[in-house]
Amino acid sequence: MNDNVARLDTLLSTPELCDFLGISRDTLYEWREINTAPPAIKLPNGHLRFALSAVREWLNGRQERAA
Repeated sequence: MNDNVARLDTLLSTPELCDFLGISRDTLYEWREINTAPPAIKLPNGHLRFALSAVREWLNGRQERAA
């Protein structure tokens, strides 16, 4: 397999990310305002995309141990 193809990642749109996380668009944009949202890629048309691998890493960084 071509190395470039292997490095491709699934990109989620804003609605797809919100569905994946079970949150509203308003919540996502609130998180973006306070810099706690997953990292985004801004496309030339202004739309955002979220790399699935980065979202998973972001989620892993927020895991807490159960008491």
